[in-house]
Amino acid sequence: MKVLITGVRGQLGHEVFDQLKTDHEPVGIDIEDVDIADFGAVDHFIKTLRPGAVVNCAAYTNVDKCEEDEITAYRANAVGPQNIAVACGKYDAKMVHISTDFVFDGTADMPYTEFDPPNPLSIYGKSKLAGEVLVRDIIPKHFIVRTAWLYGENGHNFVKTMLKLAEERRTVRVVDDQHGTPTYAPDLAKTICGLLKTEHYGTYHCSNNGSCTWHGFATKIFELTGSDTKVEKITSAEFNRPAKRPKYSVMRNLMLEMTIGDHMPDWEDGLDRFIQAIK
Repeated sequence: MKVLITGVRGQLGHEVFDQLKTDHEPVGIDIEDVDIADFGAVDHFIKTLRPGAVVNCAAYTNVDKCEEDEITAYRANAVGPQNIAVACGKYDAKMVHISTDFVFDGTADMPYTEFDPPNPLSIYGKSKLAGEVLVRDIIPKHFIVRTAWLYGENGHNFVKTMLKLAEERRTVRVVDDQHGTPTYAPDLAKTICGLLKTEHYGTYHCSNNGSCTWHGFATKIFELTGSDTKVEKITSAEFNRPAKRPKYSVMRNLMLEMTIGDHMPDWEDGLDRFIQAIK
């Protein structure tokens, strides 16, 4: 099957492209090739290519800058997915749309399932939820895949930032009152490829299993790399960023459990494999 991947230069798009090469014919594009917020461009490209599926990994993910530039956030995270969904409907293609744990407000005390009501706190979360709603309303053959705290070998992420800081500082200060689940991009890409083989359409949570705080995540990174950099705990208030973050955004992969099975490894296992890969 021919599969179009948008946002192919990002850490997830890159992994999806690589893993699809085994059984499919992936075609990757990024904003330099097609602006997904331009319906004419999207429609023309999908009409010409005629893919069997589109995996939309394109997004505006700078959470704080979304607060300053709401229009760009909604163009990338809502209008773009809407355009892809319309074109997929016209030319009979499945659609996978990547979303986020930031659609939740973080007031829960147990992992969120796909059946819990969203209530985003930030422009980023609101724009991503808008994209979900549009895709869900436009095209029946959709997989909305929510993930969290993503990192991989391609692109920028928290793990790479911590490793760089460890080369420059003896101590780093990291938030300890936000709980979530670090997710290794190859693990997520593998599950997306598995869903594409099915017709189990709907909304899915797909993060590695287990949970930690950002402080716990940083501590584990330094433990696995043998770094003696110390990690000091700070609060979200001390970090003082423009966008509000959910205090607790741990998700349970319930829909995976009920369909193809939840084969996402524990987050510590994913991190260990990533550290080995970059060594």
